[in-house]
Amino acid sequence: HSQSTTPIVSSPVSYVVAKSVCFYRWTLWFFKNDKSKTWQANLRLISTFDTVEDFWALYNHIQLSSNLMSGCDYSLFKDGIEPMWEDERNRRGGRWLITLSKQQRKMDLDRFWLETLLCLVGEAFDDHSDDVCGAVINIRAKGDKIAIWTTNCENKEAITQIGRVYKERLGVPPKVIIGYQSHADTATKSSSTTKNKFVA
Repeated sequence: HSQSTTPIVSSPVSYVVAKSVCFYRWTLWFFKNDKSKTWQANLRLISTFDTVEDFWALYNHIQLSSNLMSGCDYSLFKDGIEPMWEDERNRRGGRWLITLSKQQRKMDLDRFWLETLLCLVGEAFDDHSDDVCGAVINIRAKGDKIAIWTTNCENKEAITQIGRVYKERLGVPPKVIIGYQSHADTATKSSSTTKNKFVA
């Protein structure tokens, strides 16, 4: 039997470019400090996304943190969690806090914030990513702050693992201590005296 030389014609394949879906839906918020408005009124929802591509599209479209006016914040939180202590998912939680000097706004701020966002969107904390509520960047004249918020300040294992990974990802030198504070402590004291519950 001679083999047929007729090529087998297959139907053309249409290639669909799949987007990389995030495990969670995320919402980006923007806060602009206008003294004539209430805190709630100053908070604006910018966009919600659930794919890595949509994250980059959003990130490349918004103003860099280092260009924001003093008094502004960005917050990236899981969809359904508002970026405030009073939210049910945040109430019993706390935050890993990075405080930057004025000089670091030029050198580190945007890189640190992007790395923080990528830790959230990219599930950098593995099993403990569930404990993460979101992250906040505060642009302030006396020094900017970046924080990752978690849901329960008693979850020692999750918190210490998140802090360790976060510090590593930011490239913070081992000798530099970062602290974790509960929202309850932060709310009742001025920030300069809030005691660290955990350190990394």
